[in-house]
Amino acid sequence: MSLSTPTVSSWRMKACPENLRTIRAHVRSATLGLGCAEDEAADIVLAVNEACMNVIQHAYAGCDDGEIVLHIGNNAGCIEVLLEDFAPPVDFSRICPRALDDLRPGGLGTHFIRTLMDESCYGHSAGGNGNWLRMLKRLRGAAQPVGDAR
Repeated sequence: MSLSTPTVSSWRMKACPENLRTIRAHVRSATLGLGCAEDEAADIVLAVNEACMNVIQHAYAGCDDGEIVLHIGNNAGCIEVLLEDFAPPVDFSRICPRALDDLRPGGLGTHFIRTLMDESCYGHSAGGNGNWLRMLKRLRGAAQPVGDAR
């Protein structure tokens, strides 16, 4: 899987909670460097953090020997983020946010991703081993809308 926009930044890291701080810092730096306003960058950082945490907790089931590959691109004011893992294929029908009135910790990652990003879609990597998540965020004042993320 590759970005549909020109790749600006790419990282490959171990899928463990200890790396989330570094991931957030990289995403913030990259998005601000691509012209995002502070609030737009913060939205992307939170969405990526939630997606990475979901990969760690659910795709890799907490096993810290997996990896996550993160790509960020920009095309005409639309930031595209692609996360890839190498975990067993995920059943996408089971990915859904819990009810917002169910007050307890956790379970809101997909809700945040859907709320903060303009588009998101999932897929399985070629060869059947791995999953990907593509997220798009249109920046304020972007020249024209970008087509479907799929």
